[in-house]
Amino acid sequence: MNEIYKYIQKLPEERKKAIEKLRTEILQHLPEGFSEIMQYGMISYVVAHDVYPYGYHCDPKQPLPFMSIASQKNYISVYHMGIYSDPKLMQWFLDEFAKASHKKPDMGKSCIRFKKPEDIPYALFGKLAKKMSATDWVTFYEKLWKK
Repeated sequence: MNEIYKYIQKLPEERKKAIEKLRTEILQHLPEGFSEIMQYGMISYVVAHDVYPYGYHCDPKQPLPFMSIASQKNYISVYHMGIYSDPKLMQWFLDEFAKASHKKPDMGKSCIRFKKPEDIPYALFGKLAKKMSATDWVTFYEKLWKK
């Protein structure tokens, strides 16, 4: 049994369905060049070392993170490094979120939080996943973060 399956199986039923639905939406739209792994205790979509051998600047042993989903204590969260790094992508996301939800987004820098699974605009996260290719993400990442 792989780590992702184990992670999902441990979740409460309503969280399990939400995480599975988010995961399906992301996987259906994620461009080539990203891999799905467990990273930092979350289901993560990364640029693997075979594509980007330098890894993540905070820990080069880790592949370059791009997007993650997690069930936290009080909410489900979606992390997307692209919206944190690219103001144009952030604005696109905020505009689309307003169309997809009647609620204001509960956000941190790269984190979008949902206290209720029924408030998640699942299709929007599929659209967000495909907005940036692995090559685009590496180029953007190197411009901003790599020293």
